[in-house]
Amino acid sequence: MRQFFEYHPVIGYRFTPNLKARIPSEGGGYLIQVNETGFRSNRPFVKERAPGCRRVLVFGDSFTAGDTVPNHLRYSDLLETRVPHLEVYNFGLPSTGTDQHYLVWREFAQGIEHDLVVIAVYVENVRRIVAEYYPFRDEYEHERYYAKPYFTLDQGQLNLHHVPPPREPLEAHELPPGLSDSAFRFGRYPLLREFATTLGIKQMMQRLIHYQPLPAYDAPDTPGWCLMRAILGQWIRTIPKPVLIVPIPLAHHMDGLSDAGPYQARFKELAAELGCALHDPLPDILQHRPEDRRRFRWERDVHFTPEGNEVMADSLAPVIAQLLGDPH
Repeated sequence: MRQFFEYHPVIGYRFTPNLKARIPSEGGGYLIQVNETGFRSNRPFVKERAPGCRRVLVFGDSFTAGDTVPNHLRYSDLLETRVPHLEVYNFGLPSTGTDQHYLVWREFAQGIEHDLVVIAVYVENVRRIVAEYYPFRDEYEHERYYAKPYFTLDQGQLNLHHVPPPREPLEAHELPPGLSDSAFRFGRYPLLREFATTLGIKQMMQRLIHYQPLPAYDAPDTPGWCLMRAILGQWIRTIPKPVLIVPIPLAHHMDGLSDAGPYQARFKELAAELGCALHDPLPDILQHRPEDRRRFRWERDVHFTPEGNEVMADSLAPVIAQLLGDPH
């Protein structure tokens, strides 16, 4: 996937501008089109709104960028078919954290006319934002580590590091001494997870141990959540228009294997503190039967299938319509 991106001195990377390519995937591959700004879109991002148009800017990671589906089947694009006179600009970028999404806003979006900002936080991002490096695998499954921009919270102040981030990746043994844990890893207990998956008892074990994949949400004063709260707080206070936070659940939450209560409580507290809107799509997802929910993501890939994107759009559309108000 690295060949579809280009280096950026602030956010780390973006899609190669004006790219049009087919990407292999579990679903047989999907076509992406990138605009001149370096984000997936079939049209340019222009500053001025058209008369009578209402514009929403959406930020997030691969779940928002639309990994595994073409542009027109992403939940952001589907919203345009559900809310009258709506134009959605999707600034999603795969394999990024909320820290980088804030930088995307600062670098590319804050001068664009809009009526609403949607910040879609894949809840695992509470782990990504504390990482200084992010792993990528090449076509030979060789893993290298790329430096990412990141914030630290020092005496209540956010400080930005790795800007510009080094261009060249590192091998595992080249990571700075004492910082091997600063590279983002997917999930907790990787050896136990691999063993359980091999035996086919992964879900049973998760239920037995009351698996909590994201303990950073367990209390309002954990380091990860304090950093997330500071990033979102600083970002949202700079936005002159209404803001909607949308926490995107893990597969564990969609399958009922893990309790969503901790992250739901933290985002509810944050929305109340900042005076912004909050919409949690998980209750709408859980209205569907378990066998139907399983079709909202791929068999091996956790990203939304076209059906999953449809459910997300159905959940978000009435909320966005209400926040935007009557177009007339």
